[in-house]
Amino acid sequence: MLLVAVSGGIDSMCLMEKVRQDGEPFAVAHCNFKLRGAESDADESMVRARAAALGVTCHVKSFDTASYAAENKISIEMAARRLRYHWFGELCREYGYSGVAVAHNANDNAETLILNLLRGTGLKGLLGMKASGFIPDPEFSDVPLLRPLLGMTREEIEAFARENGVTWREDHTNAENEYKRNKIRNLVFPIFKEINPSFIETLNEDMNRFSSETSSGGMCCSQNNATLVIPGSDRESLIAKAFSISEEEWDGSKSVKQPQGELIIDADKAGEFIEGCWETGDWIRPLGAPGKKKLQDWFTDHHIPADEKPFVKLLKSAKDTHHVLAVCGFCIDHSVRVTARTRRIIRIVVKDSGSSPE
Repeated sequence: MLLVAVSGGIDSMCLMEKVRQDGEPFAVAHCNFKLRGAESDADESMVRARAAALGVTCHVKSFDTASYAAENKISIEMAARRLRYHWFGELCREYGYSGVAVAHNANDNAETLILNLLRGTGLKGLLGMKASGFIPDPEFSDVPLLRPLLGMTREEIEAFARENGVTWREDHTNAENEYKRNKIRNLVFPIFKEINPSFIETLNEDMNRFSSETSSGGMCCSQNNATLVIPGSDRESLIAKAFSISEEEWDGSKSVKQPQGELIIDADKAGEFIEGCWETGDWIRPLGAPGKKKLQDWFTDHHIPADEKPFVKLLKSAKDTHHVLAVCGFCIDHSVRVTARTRRIIRIVVKDSGSSPE
């Protein structure tokens, strides 16, 4: 059974209707972020009523989003993103849902492309969102994330709503330009449309081409005696893929060149380690580097945006939990490199998901 995220807006209400028409068993999840007072409560009431009319389970949770954003020193948008995806993961694990469907569409993807390019996210900024992947939460990174509407423009969604009698509620903040995404949508896109009336389709086609080209050739990141090749995007593998960790004997006869989709480290040098995520104070000595480097600076060097840092998977020393032994899917610390004296290794394997999330 699928879990469908429904906010009450036109996109998510159409998503719920499409899933219903497809005959897929589903339940609904609605987040009340308590940001618009009575409007937020009215959204919740409408979603509850529609779910009840369809006879499907409706999970609802309220969040103190503003307080969470202030406590974690992040934007309201990022706070809402973290809160909802973590809750979706909890629901899937508790009730056994097969995955989460969200209502991102072609317009959203185009907006994401422009925002990513403006903040300098490198290759990922050209790839955009994928139709399927995994939840961007470190605790639930194995929970599938689906975007059934990604190939539809907002105009097509509006037409679907009219044809199928879908009702929805308008969020008045969508017309305001306080948030970056709204500025792109309300101020920049109208100009794009004057230049190319089909710019949404064009931008999405470009992202598909970029994705196809990178997946066919792969991305290669080399550091002295270690090479890692991950098909598809570079940073997306850090948050969208699951990892397996295993220990094995090492006789030194094999090449120390890292196999595709893997990292290998010296088990004895690593000692006891823990899995974790980025925290202030974390550091790493990249292969061949002369000294320590703050992981924060490493993220900056590799153009990893702030909103993705909490989801990057790390292996850390148990003795010094700020010492990063491996950035899973990307690089290892110089101190745990494999040498001729290595007798046991830890193999960190990127599990093939076939797709990547936002």
